[in-house]
Amino acid sequence: MLSYLETARENEKNGNGVVEWGSVKWKLPCSALLGLPWSTNSTPVAANAKPSVYSLPCEPSTRASPLPFELASSIKLCHSAEMGFLERTAWKFFNTSGRDPFVDKSPKLLATPSATSISKFSLPSSETSRSSSTSSFSSASSFWTSPASSRWPRYLPSSVRNTVSKRQIAVVVCLLLALLIWVIPQPHTWRRRVIHITVQQQIANPYQVLRPIIETIPATKKHAPDPMHWLEQNSNNKYAENTGLGLLKSVPSFGHHSAKPRAALISLVRNSELPGLMQSMRQLEFQWNRKYDYPWIFFNDEPFSDEFKAATQNLTSAKCYYEVVPKEHWSLPDWIDEGRFMNSLEYLGAIGVGKGWMISYRHMCRWNSGFFYKHPRLKDFDWYWRVEPDVHFFCDIDYDVFRFMRDNNMKYGFNMNILDDARSFPSLWSRTRSFINAHPELIHPDADLDWLLDSHNSGDYNNCQFFSNFEIGDLNFFRGEANERYFDWLDRGGGFYYERFGDAPIHTLSVAMFVPKSEIWFFRDIGYQHDINRHCPPQSSHRCSCDPTPVDENFYRLVPLESPQKKPDDTCIRQFLGGNWLDKKDGWSQEVERAFGEDGYQGYVTGGLD
Repeated sequence: MLSYLETARENEKNGNGVVEWGSVKWKLPCSALLGLPWSTNSTPVAANAKPSVYSLPCEPSTRASPLPFELASSIKLCHSAEMGFLERTAWKFFNTSGRDPFVDKSPKLLATPSATSISKFSLPSSETSRSSSTSSFSSASSFWTSPASSRWPRYLPSSVRNTVSKRQIAVVVCLLLALLIWVIPQPHTWRRRVIHITVQQQIANPYQVLRPIIETIPATKKHAPDPMHWLEQNSNNKYAENTGLGLLKSVPSFGHHSAKPRAALISLVRNSELPGLMQSMRQLEFQWNRKYDYPWIFFNDEPFSDEFKAATQNLTSAKCYYEVVPKEHWSLPDWIDEGRFMNSLEYLGAIGVGKGWMISYRHMCRWNSGFFYKHPRLKDFDWYWRVEPDVHFFCDIDYDVFRFMRDNNMKYGFNMNILDDARSFPSLWSRTRSFINAHPELIHPDADLDWLLDSHNSGDYNNCQFFSNFEIGDLNFFRGEANERYFDWLDRGGGFYYERFGDAPIHTLSVAMFVPKSEIWFFRDIGYQHDINRHCPPQSSHRCSCDPTPVDENFYRLVPLESPQKKPDDTCIRQFLGGNWLDKKDGWSQEVERAFGEDGYQGYVTGGLD
């Protein structure tokens, strides 16, 4: 360090020193100047760079470059201090790496260039611009290491320049942006939460809500949730998790206080049914689950193949689970007479009852009726949506159906209410009636069984059923005491093997006995097709890719022509809805209509597309 000071003094005596600043040289009238690692625009040279600065008491050269501010400050300091001070300052310079020593906040270094010094060493503008351009790279490289005062414009107050750095501002801005992402609702909530109608006429019931007409509302239900209001407030994918913006996918929206329901999409399917299941998954994922990411749970009576697992996982971003049905849930119970069972298979197959000859179909109906909700994989779930292979979903669903069920206290949701072949379960109603007589305390006080009874046929079961290939339900309802005891009652009677009890009529009777009508929901707004049965909501062309079907569609399609059963006077869905849905036109006669070759269900005042 002292060698540089001695060099400066020697150059002053000899008169042959030159000040070098990068590639530019100055002749400076300074009695002593310390050799320091300078660079332009407040950007310090690397700490290990060797300085090359000399002093000379002579006039500036005729071709001098503009004097940098830091150098001018040091010159003025040289003229105003004793050598002892210079030596101390030099020691400070050489022991402070990576910083500009001439900062305004230093109490010892308050030197500023005088106007005469700056004007004396000024150059034409061309040289100035060249000198500025050569220093831009070094200036950028020292942005994060320079002190606050050397990075802010000179016109800002010193209190700002000395206390706040750009680094601190950048950190604060990043924190503010993160807070905004957390607080601001997701983009899909920015628009108005209304249904955008593309047809000219205004739709009075855009959500296609059809509820059963209940004559007297129970006192406990007078303050029940309003499903229509819920749909108006929570549609337009309010609770969608995947909005297409990866950054916001995992960020919860502000104001969404309710937790996501513990729900899953379930499917009982074989490895051989993979193509049909892929068709169902593609459509349901596209129309709904890609936005809500509910898990898929697949059940099989044998382990799933690697091909099945890979194909299904490729169709969804949600979690997938692959479960094997316990052997005791997919085998003949001990109390079943195997000989009688084989005779039943032969008989039902001979008279043309659908799948009446298939042993695996009996196991499937029994498992879907009373065992699926007992599987260990479902113990952590409260809601399910049953999905079959080879089905179609035609409509965009813009709300969370599981939240809808939970928030409105619904227990069961269906899509079709149709007639079944009575030859499949001839003893089902007599066994159900004996269960009611044995356990009247289990029947819900607001239960309504009237719509399932045919007053013109001795009050027997009219064979109407919720088409269970599409059902959304509350697992806790099925786990309840009433449903469990009802299933055990039927199972012990052997109806799943001596006859062909189906899960659809059993679910229908169970829901009707143990759940009030107000907690059963008709998902009319979801277009769906399974085999020959198809449902498509009216006035929904803006969101559905199907032709509308009347509410009475599919009523008796499952009943073969050879079946001798007597059809009820009204369609199943109209009996469930009740009220004005049962009103007939004046002068209309069912017998006369059938005499002219019609089906006898065309005389209703309220049309099927209303």
